[in-house]
Amino acid sequence: MAKPPFGTPIQAKDAVICKFPDDPSILLGTLSVVTLVLAAIAGHAAVYFPYKGKSVPRNALFRSAILSTFFVLAEVLTVLALVTLLWTTISESLHRSRNVHRDLTTQCPTAKTGLFGGGAFLALDSALFWLVCQMLTLNARSDYLDEDDTKGEYVDVCTTEFDVAERHLPTA
Repeated sequence: MAKPPFGTPIQAKDAVICKFPDDPSILLGTLSVVTLVLAAIAGHAAVYFPYKGKSVPRNALFRSAILSTFFVLAEVLTVLALVTLLWTTISESLHRSRNVHRDLTTQCPTAKTGLFGGGAFLALDSALFWLVCQMLTLNARSDYLDEDDTKGEYVDVCTTEFDVAERHLPTA
């Protein structure tokens, strides 16, 4: 069910009182803002704080152009999402709290649902960019600390396990 673009105007003696249907937009908008802030804090922590007690200087981390680009994009998307979500949540809250209007032609508007959706999409994008930043930070740390890949090399795979499995296959 889509949110109506307007509330119901009720004519009073010299004012219009706007009645709005029950809608969790303000609560969900606030929850989205809090979650976005927590995701940004976690993203910054993943990039800046030492991992397993090993710290890397910031200039060594941001030597990678890809990490720098994703970090800036994550920051910009986070700010845009935060502004959009705050703007729509606050405007919806103001529409609902200031529901008595002296202008008798008031249409009782609500916040635009497209702005809520756009803010949510930007918040999702920023969280994904923070995840990519975290992965790129791990790569930059391992390059700086000259750590070997703990997964091993391809030549370390034991082929005898596959020979045993082939013996149990049915023959045609």
